[in-house]
Amino acid sequence: MVDSENEVEGDDVCEDCGAAVSEGKPGCLKMFEEAIAREFSDYRYGRIHRLTVDVYALQHPEPYMRSGKSFAAHLTGVCVALEYEDAPDINHAVQKWLSRNPAIDKPSQLPRHRGQLTITYVHEAGDAEEHNRRVREWAQSVWDAWAEFHDMAKQLIKEASAKTAGQ
Repeated sequence: MVDSENEVEGDDVCEDCGAAVSEGKPGCLKMFEEAIAREFSDYRYGRIHRLTVDVYALQHPEPYMRSGKSFAAHLTGVCVALEYEDAPDINHAVQKWLSRNPAIDKPSQLPRHRGQLTITYVHEAGDAEEHNRRVREWAQSVWDAWAEFHDMAKQLIKEASAKTAGQ
């Protein structure tokens, strides 16, 4: 899980995603915060904000996916962004369903390998177009690493859609 171009050892590797970054996990978080600050400050970057947050959460599940509800939100968010055309409508249905606090068990075993690309790949983007492309490539890398959970994500989306239909 280390960006091959930036391999380093020890304290300069994020223990969650494998990013080769100064200060390890705190440095990785700093890069993420810089990326989302850019997304908040410029609408050209912000169009992909939800996906940035969901992908980072899948690579850093301990702080961002503590419950079944947060697990479902981030897992389905990436799934919808990459595999569904009606993303805003589907995400709205999932959020509405999750706001009712359905019983969702977070799996005890999550992938140890969480994708070949990390936030460092996004952080290196030179402009909004490249940023958005890199977020999608990062998302695909992470989604591929979570392959064993694809059916679960689709089932959660199906359940959310059924429970909120017509509301």
